[in-house]
Amino acid sequence: MTGPVLHTERLTLRPIALEDFPRWAEMMADPEAARYLGGAQPAATAWRGFMTMAGAWSLTGISMFSLEHRETGLWLGRIGPWRPHGWPGNEVGWGLHPEAQGKGYGVEAATAALDYAFDVLDWPDVIHCIDPDNTPSQRLAERVGSRNLGPTRMPPPFDHLAVDAWGQTREEWRARRR
Repeated sequence: MTGPVLHTERLTLRPIALEDFPRWAEMMADPEAARYLGGAQPAATAWRGFMTMAGAWSLTGISMFSLEHRETGLWLGRIGPWRPHGWPGNEVGWGLHPEAQGKGYGVEAATAALDYAFDVLDWPDVIHCIDPDNTPSQRLAERVGSRNLGPTRMPPPFDHLAVDAWGQTREEWRARRR
């Protein structure tokens, strides 16, 4: 898969590759890690989500990046721009493997992904669709300067889920980065 590759101090953000699937499936099988990503899933179901992200790269040039540790090459999660049909806005979303949580990787990767969304994709604003009970994700959103914009409506088949849109404008992001 070709596409943009971003580097941070500890991480590489790159398009999803087939070799990422075993760790992706581990993350999606973990009840706590997958709790707000649609729930724990068997590998066959996780495969469909994985292929959706990979296909979005191929067809639209926009999808979440695979997050990889620069020194070890270990797959740590997915993070980045996401704009499916009917979505409530331009999202920069995330999901981290259990082994990657609590180490600052989310903030580091989200910062790079937000820079990419605003500077390369030229998005005027971004949201993060966050379950009202998902306090770790809310904290990550706050750490990158986003605020709770209130409830939003997801498209089917997710329209039954309670979700808040957190977000910020490009101008707010740039003022914060100065």
